[in-house]
Amino acid sequence: MQYCHLSVLVHNQAAKYGERVALKYRDYATASWVSVTWNAFSSIVRQTANAMAAWGIKEEENVGIFSQNKPECLYVDFAAFANRAVTIPLYATSSPLQVQYIVHDAGIRCLFVGEQEQYDAAFSVLGFCDTLQQLVIFDRSVRKDERDKTSLYFDEFMALGSGLPCNDEVEGRTARATGNDLANVLYTSGTTGEPKGVMLLHSNYLEVLRIHDERLYYMTDKDVSLNFLPLTHIFERAWTYLCLHKGVTVCINLRPADIQMTIQEVRPTVMCSVPRFWEKVYIAVQERIAQESGMRKALMLDAIKVGRMHNLDYVRVGAKPPLWLRLKYKFYEKTVYMLLKKIIGIEHGNFFPTAGAAVSDEICEFARAVGIEMLVGYGLTESTATVSCFLEEGYVIGSVGTVMPGLEVKIGDNNEILLRGKTITPGYYRKPQATADAIDADGWFHTGDAGYLKDGYLFLTERLKDLFKTSNGKYISPQALETKLGIDRYIDQIAIIADRRKFVAALVVPVYGLLEEYARTKGIVWGSREELLEHPKIQALMRARIDTLQQQFAHYEQVKRFTLLSHPFSMERGELTNTLKLRRSVIAENYKTIIDKMYEE
Repeated sequence: MQYCHLSVLVHNQAAKYGERVALKYRDYATASWVSVTWNAFSSIVRQTANAMAAWGIKEEENVGIFSQNKPECLYVDFAAFANRAVTIPLYATSSPLQVQYIVHDAGIRCLFVGEQEQYDAAFSVLGFCDTLQQLVIFDRSVRKDERDKTSLYFDEFMALGSGLPCNDEVEGRTARATGNDLANVLYTSGTTGEPKGVMLLHSNYLEVLRIHDERLYYMTDKDVSLNFLPLTHIFERAWTYLCLHKGVTVCINLRPADIQMTIQEVRPTVMCSVPRFWEKVYIAVQERIAQESGMRKALMLDAIKVGRMHNLDYVRVGAKPPLWLRLKYKFYEKTVYMLLKKIIGIEHGNFFPTAGAAVSDEICEFARAVGIEMLVGYGLTESTATVSCFLEEGYVIGSVGTVMPGLEVKIGDNNEILLRGKTITPGYYRKPQATADAIDADGWFHTGDAGYLKDGYLFLTERLKDLFKTSNGKYISPQALETKLGIDRYIDQIAIIADRRKFVAALVVPVYGLLEEYARTKGIVWGSREELLEHPKIQALMRARIDTLQQQFAHYEQVKRFTLLSHPFSMERGELTNTLKLRRSVIAENYKTIIDKMYEE
């Protein structure tokens, strides 16, 4: 099959699908979803491409997009590709300093911004960025700074392309586009050190389309996808390109906090997400079961037990379930499972790719037991997302699936996972030393993740750079503990502390509402949140829950002491990356006094 270059993808799909819906986005003023047809999508992209050329965007120039998920992000993306330009997405939550760093590093002249928060951050650093000449604002309701005499709203920028004044020039650029052209530079979150710009070529994305066509053959143009992750994230970006390539209708979730509402409104058949989404679903179901009694509770527990037997013990391995089990499963499929999926908003679900962090076995088994086709996978920005993922059947719980077609994986020193293939980045933008450190002379990319291959399945064990070594010489994988303990319904966030310490400790952000509810049922009286968290009965509750979940870990790996925090980890304090990963060095500094106290004799 011939794969078209991303510079013409939207136009080719418009020729095929015409007035079918390509995109949807929520209009918050009318609380309704607005449809964009393939023809309209193509027309807007063409006009945007002309506006870019008229403004003076050059071939191979870097164009910045600093916005939450909006259809305009895709219009600019594909318009840039038509001009053989490169798009540099910035997370909508980026601080002014992060914006300044990326704009400077990438030499961005024109930066598209989403709403007020992004405009304010970008305008505040405008005078510190030598290259930055133009801000283009997507949202018309943004209030410009009174000193701002140069920024344009998106409709004003689009007017530069009215009548397609530069169409011959744009089409000439498109004709010169090749797979070796740079498509994006995606800046990593920077959990350690300064961000690095991962270069991704058009050929990387074209190979992604090819191998996912082969693996996800049951994905069709009848599917409906809901954006959950930021389009800045490689998982959502590559997934969205795949959806557009497949003719899937893409529904764009503007505000991440509204996902529970938008999923009910859209009722998607496919959606990529991180494990935390499914952890919250699992916790909500466990709470619901705990509140039930008698026959209803017995029915729900039996439904999960039957689903686990049917789907994991039989269907997963290609065996035919016995008749009695098939009949019970069919009954629960029409009752308990369907009700659960309707409550979430996924009763029409086809499959749901999940990656970005470790998925606990409990979550995976639960999802599969109730008939949610969660496709667990593993990938990195540097591999243009997917390295491996579950198959429809034959998957192994605890693994991250089988390696994608055409990609080579081998296990190197210290059990490090090494990758080689057409989806692997050529390197880091303007960082030759970092590139040489990551990609060896034989072309193997060193992931920094440890794992092993068994019977064709890839298993992850730890993040090598995040391994802690206690003062007793024992190695600890903080992610393994955090993944296990994070499924508890009383735990919202957790950070394991152990490096160069004599034992393992933890900073725990509890689910405050649940703790308060528990306190009321136990007659606990408290004046402040801090007082509640320090109450002996609350401490005993959390101690018991942590001890129950960590039984499978060796004694030296278990949490000996913990502190309940009265406020969550935040991006504002630098404790979380834009992808909500822990910045351990910042947490260690911000909570130094609390941590030291846990290690006092």
